[in-house]
Order: sequence, then structure tokens, then C-alpha cells
Amino acid sequence: MLHDGQEPRSPPASTGRLSRRRFLQIGAVAAAGSTAAAALAACGESQIVAVEKIVTQTEIKEIPVEKVVTQTVVKEVPVERVVEKIVTVEKLIPPTQQSVTVYSGRSESLVAPVLAQFGEISGVDVRIKYAGTPALAATLLEEGSNSPADLFYAQDPGGLGAVEPLFAPLPQDILERSPAWGRHADGLWTGVTGRARTVVYNNRKFTEADLPDDMFGFHDPAWRGRIGWAPTNGSFQAMVTGMRAVWGEDRASEWLQGIKANQPIEFPKNTPQVAAAAAGEIDVGFVNHYYLHRFMSEQGESFNARNYHVRGGGPGALIMVSGAGVLASAANPEPAQALIRFLLSDVGQSYFVSNTFEYPMAPGVKTHPGVTPLDSINRPDIAPSQLTDLKGTQALLRQLEILP
Repeated sequence: MLHDGQEPRSPPASTGRLSRRRFLQIGAVAAAGSTAAAALAACGESQIVAVEKIVTQTEIKEIPVEKVVTQTVVKEVPVERVVEKIVTVEKLIPPTQQSVTVYSGRSESLVAPVLAQFGEISGVDVRIKYAGTPALAATLLEEGSNSPADLFYAQDPGGLGAVEPLFAPLPQDILERSPAWGRHADGLWTGVTGRARTVVYNNRKFTEADLPDDMFGFHDPAWRGRIGWAPTNGSFQAMVTGMRAVWGEDRASEWLQGIKANQPIEFPKNTPQVAAAAAGEIDVGFVNHYYLHRFMSEQGESFNARNYHVRGGGPGALIMVSGAGVLASAANPEPAQALIRFLLSDVGQSYFVSNTFEYPMAPGVKTHPGVTPLDSINRPDIAPSQLTDLKGTQALLRQLEILP
């Protein structure tokens, strides 16, 4: 299974298309005014030809709910709002702008379905180049204004910050769908989902009370050989960037050296750390929160790992965002903006809550019931701009011989 931080894949290719029927099924679950079509309609009313359709109760019963949103989300939609008119967008983008090229630092297994939904409802040919966020950022900087990309969809603020000079400001209606802490101060990019840094631990060996109050507690020699980490992973590097911002360079360096002295087991990414913690191969690992929930959605409560959001707070409890921005050189800016609107619509956000267990950015969309609420995490107050110095973090990791 591929996850964020995967190796580069093949050149851009068209996504597959979902059936029109499945999209209408998805639209029926969404509350009126929050459908994907409504979210995309900001491209201009004059460009929309709408067809109204009355949804019957029979059609609602046929919706494969488990493939769209969780039962909890569905129960929260009032029945009288479900049985309403759906607007089917027949024509959304002008004929001269019928494609969009996305450079996605988010893995195909995570985002391909929601990008395909956008292509189906809008008629836009969505072409996607998948690779790791740092690799794509480097590619964009090398290509400059000659890049074929219209939109960069990154897994963390570090990748977005690296290419900020290449972005054009986003429209205000898009920016208002994310909280201030989850978007660029000048509107060059916006968060799409939230991702919490956490400590995954083997819950057959420990309880949360057994774990250190803060990240420096893992310097204790008792943890030697029992820690997992992934220094090459973009999210780990974003956490270290947060450490540099909150603690300063010297203390961040001290933390890294202390963990290194405890001989951690290195992993290429988050998923194998979670699996190793459950198998007892490591006792703790430094990961993003949602990987655990994917395992538990398949294996249930018997899965022998849990998340610990560091009670002492600090960068170990950092909340990052995945985010997107439209390139100033984009040949197709309108469909690129429409795609971001779709990702931030109630339908798009519900997809992420239900399928990737990430935190929604848009107001009114609830967190998955199994995920720790954001207001229960002692997270640091870090502006997105403080998480963009990816180069500085990588230089520090190389200086300490943590990265080659």
C-alpha cells in the first residue's frame, strides 16, 4: 500500500472516471447546499447548466454508505435535507480549460478516488503526477515558469513553503474554507486536511501513563533500541522544523542527538512503524495519527497499538496540514481553483474524514468519531509560515549525520 512520502511514480496520466450514478449517490448523502456541484459552482454561474432531479427514498437506500461516509456522518444529515433537489453540473469549465495537471505529494492510494470524483462531476481531465512532496517541490523549482503543473498538492507545509514564490494568490472564497492557522498568511496556499504528530505505542506493554510527558523523555537510556523513526519522511522533517521554530536550533539539535544516541530503528515511512509497534518489534514510534486508524479500521480493537498525543505539548503534538496552491504559471487556473474548492467542500472533506481519518479543515464537518478531537491535544501555537524551512531542517539532519 502506498502512503504519503512514497517514491516518484510515472509521468502524468489521466485518472479513471467514476460513474455518473455513483456521483449522484454521493451527492444525495451531502446536505443541500454542500454538494460537490455547489462547491465547484464558484467558477461562475454563467458557466453552469443545471438539471434538477428529485431524489426518492428508494434511491437513498441504494447508496453504498460505507463507501462514501461513515454511518455517524450519515445519521447527522436530517432526512428532510437529504430528500431534496440535486443540481447536476453538465458544464462547469469553458472548453478551452478542460484539463488540469496536478503534482501530488499525497500518495495515489489516499487521494486518487476523490480526484476522480472531481473529474467525473466537472468533466475536467485530471492529470496527476505522483511523487514524494520534497521531490516534487524540487522538480517545480527546477521547472519554474515552464512547469506543466497547474496545482501542487503537498503533504505538509514544508513542501508548500519551498515553492511559495511560484504560487498565485487564491480567491477569498477558497481561503475562507480553512481556519487561519491552516493557510498561508497571504493566501498563496490553503490547508486541505489536518494531520497530528503523535507517538504510536504497543498497548500490550504500556499505557499512556507509562510514557514520558514530553519528547525529551525519550532520551532516557531505558528506551535504547526500542524507538522507531523515519528521518527521510516529510512529516518527520516537518516536526523537526516545528522543533526548530519552538525550541530554537540548539535545543532541536539536542533532541535529535539524544534520540540518535538511543539507537532508534530507522523506517522509510510511518506505516511500517505502526505495524512494528503492534508486533512488538519496537515499543514506540514517531508518526502521524491517522496511520493507526487505518490499521484499526481493518483489524479492530485487537490491533496492539495506540496513539499517544504528548501531554506536555510542544512540537511532538504538532498539527500540520496537507495543502494545495495554484501555480502562477498555470495554463488552467480555473479548473485548478475548482479542484481546491471541491477538496474543501463538505463532500470532499467527508471523504477524507471517512477514508483517511484526517482532520477536516472546512467549518461544520466533524472529525471521525475514533480520532482524538483537536481541542483535546496540547498542540503548540505554530503559524504555517514557521513550518516552511525544509532546507534548513534537512541541512541540520545532514550535519548530525541522520540523513546521508
